[in-house]
Amino acid sequence: MTGGRARLTFLGTGTSQGVPIIGCKCEVCRSKDERDKRFRASVFVEYEGLNILVDAGPDFRMQMLRLGISHLDAILLTHNHKDHTGGLDDVRSLNYVDRRAAEIYCERNVLEDLIREYPYVFKFPKYPGAPEWMLHVIDERPFILRKDTAEKELVWVHDIGYHYRLPNGQLIPTARCLDDMIDNAPVAIAGDATAISIIPIRGLHDKLPVLGFRFGDIAYITDMSTLPESEFAKLQGLKHLTLNTVGYNKHHSHFSLQETLDLADRIQAEHTWLTHLSHSFPVHEVFDKELERMCAEQHIHSIVRPAYDGLVIE
Repeated sequence: MTGGRARLTFLGTGTSQGVPIIGCKCEVCRSKDERDKRFRASVFVEYEGLNILVDAGPDFRMQMLRLGISHLDAILLTHNHKDHTGGLDDVRSLNYVDRRAAEIYCERNVLEDLIREYPYVFKFPKYPGAPEWMLHVIDERPFILRKDTAEKELVWVHDIGYHYRLPNGQLIPTARCLDDMIDNAPVAIAGDATAISIIPIRGLHDKLPVLGFRFGDIAYITDMSTLPESEFAKLQGLKHLTLNTVGYNKHHSHFSLQETLDLADRIQAEHTWLTHLSHSFPVHEVFDKELERMCAEQHIHSIVRPAYDGLVIE
């Protein structure tokens, strides 16, 4: 298993409504600073030669266009709320350009919700033009991603739909039943030098189980209000940590600002970046200075700053 350096780009750092919020006239929502314009929370991770997306919310299309992304090796889902899964239909474009089914990694409960919320994706025979997904079930155990070695090329057949082209040239339908679209992601095994291991971080979003992920020396955590004691061992030795917060006051499903500062001080990553930010915080420039002051006053053992869309860390 490998544990090399990762490069993470913040595609979205806003709440479920984004910033600005429709109809809001507050100072933050009217700000002309591009750092105050926040898509729904998502990140793009380049890790050991793989292009990995964490969450595909309603802004997925614009996020892909902004970064010029035309290839994804994997989409990891933290949980099934629409601000994190509402853009999955738009992988259709990548299916066509990349000639691959979208490889989606999620927990079993998320998969069951996707089947209910995207019924046309799982209807057989498949509707021509429906997005092509291959789903891999994960849990809190480390799992394996591998570089694309698929022998089956995705081919569009006009008015019929996608087929796989086998090495001998034969075309076969992509899926005939639900079982053709689902498997269990391989669990990481110590000593496998050919595999890329992703470490999930278990948390709770109110009472909903959710996952964060560690990629080498970067960990990405969003939409949590509780981080169990068992997970802190997975967060040692980080260069960069991302934590979510939506406001100053305690919240039922997200960390408050003070809770994120306490976590940052305990985990002690070199840098801690705040995401899933709401318009209840001041404009970016003011909030950045406020965080610097609070960290100095509380002697926080991490450099804590607000993330913004387009920020790159590595």
